[in-house]
Amino acid sequence: MRYSLVEGWWKDTGKPEDILDANHMILDNLKAENKGKVENSMLKGRISIEENSIIKENSVIKGPVIIGKNCLISNAYIGPYTSIGDNSQIINTEIEDSIVMEAAKIVNAEKIVESLIGKNVNIEKDDNLPTGRRFIIGDCSKVRI
Repeated sequence: MRYSLVEGWWKDTGKPEDILDANHMILDNLKAENKGKVENSMLKGRISIEENSIIKENSVIKGPVIIGKNCLISNAYIGPYTSIGDNSQIINTEIEDSIVMEAAKIVNAEKIVESLIGKNVNIEKDDNLPTGRRFIIGDCSKVRI
């Protein structure tokens, strides 16, 4: 068994709520920059958009928010304290206070809050199920809602 002393900031992220808290702390220090393309959409607050990402079709992004490289945000609301990984798509969906990992695709999912969504996850609405969603979804999952 070994130990080491940690100097400075540290956060135990053993639970999903802890990971979301750490995301809040990181986004509180976010530097706003836009390396992507914004078409017919509104940006409010500190927002970082990486290369080749497109925000379009009346989307609203309210920071602090970070959007990775090669993302598509279309007719969506991305609320405060949301981090979106590279190569993700958020279409016709509202999401806030959440972390979306790389290559996730979320379409017509209505409203998602306080969620952790893993890599390569696909979430699409299925009209046969009730609404109201909170997710902790592992990598490479597919969910119909």
